[in-house]
Amino acid sequence: MSDWMTLLEVGGPLAAFGGGAAYARTRHPGVYWSTVGLPLSTARLLGSYGSVMEACGLTVQPSRLRALAVRATTRREVRPVPPRRGIIRPTSTGLRLRLRLAPGQEPADVAASAERLRHAWGVHAVYVRDVKPGVVELRLVGFDVLRKVRMPRRSGGGLLQVPVALREDATAFVRDYRAIPHQLTLGATLSGKSMYLRHLVAGLAPQPVALVGIDCKRGVELAPFAARLSALATDPEQAAELLPVLVKEMEDRYDLIKARQGIVPSTPDEEITSDIWGLPDSERPVPIVLFVDEVAELFLVATKKDEERRDEMVTQLIRLAQLGRAAGIYLEVCGQRFGAELGKGATMLRAQLTGRVCHRVNDEASAKMALGDIAPEAVMAACSIAPERPGLAVAGDTSGGWSRIRTPYLSLADAAQVCRESAHLVPAVPALRRFRPYAPAQQVVTATPVVCAHPATD
Repeated sequence: MSDWMTLLEVGGPLAAFGGGAAYARTRHPGVYWSTVGLPLSTARLLGSYGSVMEACGLTVQPSRLRALAVRATTRREVRPVPPRRGIIRPTSTGLRLRLRLAPGQEPADVAASAERLRHAWGVHAVYVRDVKPGVVELRLVGFDVLRKVRMPRRSGGGLLQVPVALREDATAFVRDYRAIPHQLTLGATLSGKSMYLRHLVAGLAPQPVALVGIDCKRGVELAPFAARLSALATDPEQAAELLPVLVKEMEDRYDLIKARQGIVPSTPDEEITSDIWGLPDSERPVPIVLFVDEVAELFLVATKKDEERRDEMVTQLIRLAQLGRAAGIYLEVCGQRFGAELGKGATMLRAQLTGRVCHRVNDEASAKMALGDIAPEAVMAACSIAPERPGLAVAGDTSGGWSRIRTPYLSLADAAQVCRESAHLVPAVPALRRFRPYAPAQQVVTATPVVCAHPATD
């Protein structure tokens, strides 16, 4: 009997702890990592760092001076030297540490061994980032952060910067219009493309920016944000009227910049500019972000009569993409399908869109159109996105880099509420006044008291 009692006293808590850890690992991976995964991975890293680096081929022969010192002091065999390790910094999603590379090594050597390091230290993934010459940072991610997206508390965000998604290395994916002025976003139905667009609109709404929309689905995507939009076109006919106005606004801004460039010998260097950001605050026009949803609808024509209008709209879009950045006009082009078969100008327009975000698509050709010209290896990653993970996408740019991202859930009602609360921030752009969508005033509902109060009488 005493043996059974001892077994229950010892085995009961162990079984409860093991069951709780297994449940937390499945349902709450963040809690499991903070309580169990982090100590275990840290112990593995500290105990096996030298042997793992040697097995991965990341060690080098020591210098002659060091070899002589080791032989003279310890009289033991001189072993290869691994990269010098910095302080281990735990995070809520993993670990970070810096390595000082040995002479003759390069960051690509460490990146090539990332999969081996992942298995050796028992983490979900290992990412390598070049910090400065001779120093790399290892970011160890303890669990799949894209399964349940939680944005970092400090995700940055300034003027024309929107933290819109989470990268697979647990860092925020920030849409920076100053760095990447124009972007192409593709995604099939229920892929999460609309969620991505909601985050962009909701993130830009509190900023001093003019938001312009072209939504050829009769406005079902952008009409809920009408309170914050400076202009909205809901069909190709309205878009054909709006785009020339934007082109004329761009030309007027270039005239303003040229007038400022009336350079005389006494003009200080800091007042010479080639875009609106070099203008004084009092003279700088407000930035404009143009959202184009279902861009294929602008290319499609039913009759030959519509071809001339289509060619004009495509030409104006290309002009805005080529020249809009300096004038403070930025494009966010979205669609389900984008390819050369859309017609003349499709490939030329794509060439001007620096940023690329590809959600789940229905055909490989769309993924190739989005990513094939900048990161061919990212095409297969985009084609392997499962329908069970809406919001998951592959983001790349013309630098050749790419990563998986996922947008957190944001309801249409919440995004529309942000736009209504920011309605007073709609800037005055006279050229767009006639395209301002109608937004009904928000009704204030006052609660009726259940018990009516009566005045007290003497």
